Amino acid sequence: MPVIFSKQLKFLIKPTVILGFCTFIFASSTVANNSTTFTVGIVPQFETQRLHAIWRPILTHLEQSTGLEFKLRGSPSIPEFEREFLQGKFDFVYMNPFHILLANKKHGYIPLVRDHGKKLYGVLVTRKDSLIKNIQDLEGKTIAFPAPNALGASLLIRADLKNIHNININPVYVKTHDSVYLTVALNQAAAGGGVQKTFNNQNPQLRETLNILYTTRKIEAHPFAAHPRIPENIITRVQKALLEMEKTKHGKQLLSQIPIKQIGPATMDDYLPLSTMGLEDFYIKD
Repeated sequence: MPVIFSKQLKFLIKPTVILGFCTFIFASSTVANNSTTFTVGIVPQFETQRLHAIWRPILTHLEQSTGLEFKLRGSPSIPEFEREFLQGKFDFVYMNPFHILLANKKHGYIPLVRDHGKKLYGVLVTRKDSLIKNIQDLEGKTIAFPAPNALGASLLIRADLKNIHNININPVYVKTHDSVYLTVALNQAAAGGGVQKTFNNQNPQLRETLNILYTTRKIEAHPFAAHPRIPENIITRVQKALLEMEKTKHGKQLLSQIPIKQIGPATMDDYLPLSTMGLEDFYIKD
């Protein structure tokens, strides 16, 4: 049994359900072995057209490298994406770090690769001319977030505020990162949650009115994962093909669109620290 599979198996099951789990693996693998076509789910970070523009060339590259076929399965929203991976609908899936905890617990999804070149974290911004000068000044204040379950821009920030700093806030949800920054700039919220990338992408005139007050704890980046019904030899083949993309200029360019700066192997060990952060207290089930 390959190391990538056996090392993580202990995180997938509880002793009391070993028999049922093994039966599920056998039945599902039999189905998977009869086909070389696999569904791929992608967390909808961007609108559908952009996601397809990023991921279809990557999947085509994997098809050429592995001899397999990959069908990109789009989800119209993050809640729908969550429902689908919690139902085990994806053979392979690119998801955020908190999602892999849920997917691993529910179905035993196995992380294969992640970005080794960057970590994920949230940033809390205020207006530069704000009277709020430190994190304690946010007690009782209204803070804007894009959505309750946005990992870096919402879950990590709200967990840090409550569990580390014991600060109570009034959260409001404004749908997008762009709206968060604008809400703060217009003095409609005392602060707002985002991530470094979306903050950097703001119009310079807007960005110059804002200040990063706080940065959350950092966690490992999004994994690309496989459902355990997929045969081990297929999982190994796909993982190897993804890792080898790093070795060519074209492959690196494709990965940079995700974006992944430096691809490398991933295991459940990378994501277990999230289970101690109290994120589940702030996660809202649809």
